Amino acid sequence: MKSGIYLTPGAAGEGEVLTGDRLTGDSKRREHGSALEKSLAIVEAITQQTQAIGLPDLTARLNLPRQTIHRILLQLEALGMIIRDPTRDRFSVGPRLSRLALDTLLSANQNTPVRAVLQDLVDDIHETCNVGVLDGFDFLYLERIESDWPLRVHLQAGSKVPAYCTSGGKALLAFIPRVQRRRLLESRALKRYTDTTITDPPQLERDLAACREAGYSTNNEEYNVGIVGVGVPIFGGGGRVVAGLACHAPLARVGLDGLLAYVPRMKQAAERLSAVWDLE
Repeated sequence: MKSGIYLTPGAAGEGEVLTGDRLTGDSKRREHGSALEKSLAIVEAITQQTQAIGLPDLTARLNLPRQTIHRILLQLEALGMIIRDPTRDRFSVGPRLSRLALDTLLSANQNTPVRAVLQDLVDDIHETCNVGVLDGFDFLYLERIESDWPLRVHLQAGSKVPAYCTSGGKALLAFIPRVQRRRLLESRALKRYTDTTITDPPQLERDLAACREAGYSTNNEEYNVGIVGVGVPIFGGGGRVVAGLACHAPLARVGLDGLLAYVPRMKQAAERLSAVWDLE
């Protein structure tokens, strides 16, 4: 949501809203929809792209007058909701929109159902679990519930950890589009935290490919010595990954193989979270 996170927006309401590559609602409403509906459609179209998008593509996708889209783009740019690359005249997510998305996901107004699903999982497997999204090259905890064990890692919602060496972050990196993953891997040096941290980009790509094939990610003491973890992706419509669900524990209590036994239950929880967020 970038600096930012990788999300699929939920429906903004009935009528003229963008869904995939088309607008729902009849052609008359597409022509005469409110300024707010048109602005939301443009914002949704921009957030659904893995790269910056230009005015001609937006015009073709939204079936709105070119002048109308251009006027709204200028307004959104002035508000910091989107940013424009002046060399190519293409638009992408801006800092204010990224912050709004983060604030929305972290808001107590909506996290109760998410926390309920996470609590059920923790009650089932008796290990710490968390849900997070990508914020740039970091994994941002949206919700987190600690286990009852006295030996555990203490973090809270809003905390960030490196995505490339944690199970939740790797679950996201493995399933985002290749172009976006390459940009992220090229944006920052891979710092070594432990002897098992993967700091070579080609090796990390191979590890993430293995995660995609398996359907889950692992953290073999890659961020903290003595801490192992597993993660699974949370998918939205069209198979787009929007968040990660992770579980970690001290190696002194449970090995990585022990955590892998929880993957089926974690995938079930991930499907419930997708339903809670109405991402299907």
